[in-house]
Amino acid sequence: MKYAIVTGVSKGLGYSVAKLLLEQEIHVMGISRSEASGLNKLAEENNVTFQQFQCDLGDVETVEETCSKIKNQWSHEISALYLVNNAAVIDPVDQAMNTKSSELAYHVQVNTIAPMVMTNLFLKEASSKGFSFIGATVTSGAAERPISGWSAYCSTKASINMYTQTVAIEQDERGTGNKVFAFSPGIMDTGMQEKIRAASPEEFTNVETFKSYKEDKALKDTDTVGGVLVDILTNEANIENGKIYNVKDFL
Repeated sequence: MKYAIVTGVSKGLGYSVAKLLLEQEIHVMGISRSEASGLNKLAEENNVTFQQFQCDLGDVETVEETCSKIKNQWSHEISALYLVNNAAVIDPVDQAMNTKSSELAYHVQVNTIAPMVMTNLFLKEASSKGFSFIGATVTSGAAERPISGWSAYCSTKASINMYTQTVAIEQDERGTGNKVFAFSPGIMDTGMQEKIRAASPEEFTNVETFKSYKEDKALKDTDTVGGVLVDILTNEANIENGKIYNVKDFL
């Protein structure tokens, strides 16, 4: 049996990815703070299961507890596990000198520490139990260029890219066959984009540019982007370990 874990599953890209995985008859375990409506019915229609776990990814102890609960739920006949670290926060959007320490700490926990912890734990589980593991973490073009007002977001996404490349080297050295990659989805029509557009010019100097993306209908649909991610994820033989994939190369 194949299982997938998807964070941020209740909306946006996470919801789209979970839906598409269920349609491929893969059991899905979703992590989010709010309910993902409709996925249980879709799972039933495809003769698989969907289980949801409420978790605040900003709390590392809660993340570890949730991972333990998940490991106790899947079948002993598991043959492959896909992990999609999708959940992320954009706040704080502001000049670095105005950022509150507590907001910065939460941001780093959600965007960097949580996906690293989950990848580490499930890689170890795969190695000890003998099933294959494919891990994907959603990154951003902001990882590769500085953007005024996004010091936290640029930094955490850049750290995810380096983490991905490093873990890939480790797995290749050990010859495990496990793979990890990062996926840059471009600009999508999501709640995160709404938050970005709500920023003031003093906080985020590029806010008008992001408003124009919405006005010009330049934001991609999450189902379309999710389809690209799922195609990469489930075509294990062709995944380049450690690669930073970009949706623009596929659409």
